[in-house]
Amino acid sequence: MEDKLIKQISIFAENKPGRLEEITGQLKSAGINIRAFTIAEAGDFGVLRMVVDKPDKAHSVLHDAGFTVSETDVLGVEMSDSPGGLHDIATVLGANNINVDYAYAFATATENALLIIRVNDISNAIKVLNRTGVVLIGIEDVK
Repeated sequence: MEDKLIKQISIFAENKPGRLEEITGQLKSAGINIRAFTIAEAGDFGVLRMVVDKPDKAHSVLHDAGFTVSETDVLGVEMSDSPGGLHDIATVLGANNINVDYAYAFATATENALLIIRVNDISNAIKVLNRTGVVLIGIEDVK
């Protein structure tokens, strides 16, 4: 089960020009590759969430650079890149009383897309998704 948990890095940063450049510059200098990324705006601040290839190193580098950073376990879910793909995953989770706190997705070069989700009960979500044949992706599979 542990091999299907993805450590997501979250950074709380001022919403101002150059801030994203500072964060990505730190990661670039440390040789850390961003695999998935989203920004949520909250007035004068924003939350940047990302899946990277070296999450522990990213946490350390960003923290040492003065950023407020945390790590969170999320799931990578392979879903059909077609109408209803997300609905199918949402139906499975909802039917099993699993709430999606937030999610972001991207298309791949295949007929599938990748959905990154934070849920309220990650252990149960893994069991439910595995039982229903949904493919969970580990960080080594996120390319």
